Amino acid sequence: MTITINPKNKKELAKIKTILKAIEVDFIESEDSYDKDFVLKIEKSRKEISKGETKKIALDDLWK
Repeated sequence: MTITINPKNKKELAKIKTILKAIEVDFIESEDSYDKDFVLKIEKSRKEISKGETKKIALDDLWK
């Protein structure tokens, strides 16, 4: 099972780590747990969708 927590600063991170240790929950710390370029592409796509900037592709043409 995985949970992602994004503290806003080092103080929040320290508090979260203290709580996890107190309740004996194992955790792994990582600076970059995701591909930032991929996230930016997704955000851009969501904005395009909300603006109606999309293209329809026929199902038959999908893999051409």
